[in-house]
Amino acid sequence: MYVVTNRIDVKKGFAEKMAPKFTQGGKIQELKGFQKVEVWLIDNKEDYDQMYINTWWDTKEDFNGWLKSDAFKEAHEGKSTTENEDSPILGNKVVKANVISKL
Repeated sequence: MYVVTNRIDVKKGFAEKMAPKFTQGGKIQELKGFQKVEVWLIDNKEDYDQMYINTWWDTKEDFNGWLKSDAFKEAHEGKSTTENEDSPILGNKVVKANVISKL
């Protein structure tokens, strides 16, 4: 199993507004190896919200297939690579991991 987490920092109060966009479903569900997506709001006392968007895949190759797919392009249409002043996004980091043990 392969898990990819996109850690996104957003302005305070925006995480719960943005979360449904990541879990509304769509073509990602039809892709080979896709298992599920979850959005977590990290419980901290910072002056911003931190969201973890976690996707589970059968293999790393399946995740890479998502990155190259038309479904990925469609899901990210209209999103600029540099955020403008009105964007609630403050920054992000992607973490990729192989699951090596589970219960």
